[in-house]
Amino acid sequence: MKARQSLSRLSGGEVWDIARHVWETEGAAVRRLARVVDPAALERCVRLLARCRGKIFTTGCGTSMAAARKIAHSLCCVERPAAFLAPGDAVHGGLGAVQRGDVVVAISKGGGTREIVDLLGAIRAKGATLIGVTENAGSVLGRRSNVVLKVAVAREPDPFNMLATASTMAVIAVFDAVCIALMRLTRYTRRQFALIHPAGAVGLRLAKTAPRASPPPPPRHRARPARKPRVAR
Repeated sequence: MKARQSLSRLSGGEVWDIARHVWETEGAAVRRLARVVDPAALERCVRLLARCRGKIFTTGCGTSMAAARKIAHSLCCVERPAAFLAPGDAVHGGLGAVQRGDVVVAISKGGGTREIVDLLGAIRAKGATLIGVTENAGSVLGRRSNVVLKVAVAREPDPFNMLATASTMAVIAVFDAVCIALMRLTRYTRRQFALIHPAGAVGLRLAKTAPRASPPPPPRHRARPARKPRVAR
């Protein structure tokens, strides 16, 4: 009953004001990235992902998990094969997927998320490269990463400054930039995109503008030389 009464006291104008406040706060967080993110660290991240000949994993918990899943999908879209590594499964044997030469992108806002910290020793011991994404470069994640991408926001838009909204958007925005840079660095083409994205409105647009990929030639089979008949002795 109390919830219904409080809802009735929230006017349409107030809802719109809240929405504008959220969008303005999140927009400011994205614009602030140009002053927060270290350009050298960002470039190193891009080059590591471009040169990776192993596997790329992303991992995180809570809203960082949502960001990690989105980042893995975006990397796949630019032909940098990536997968989400669930922290809970990883410490029960899933870490066997991580091998020398792989790259792991670990996301933790504070850098001390226990489920993420528990992965770090094995990731480093197995020879994988660790990219840590956190607002606290001095955290456990920051100190144990090969590359630290500091992503921080001035505040979240909610009244308690706790709901990871602007900060999650900022992390995704950073890796949107990473993916676009990878497209340029790897000379990613429309034909490549059309091949892996045939469905939906994007697939229809690509089908109209990208040249069709020709099918591979059939395999050639060498004719075996005829066996000489055996002569009875």
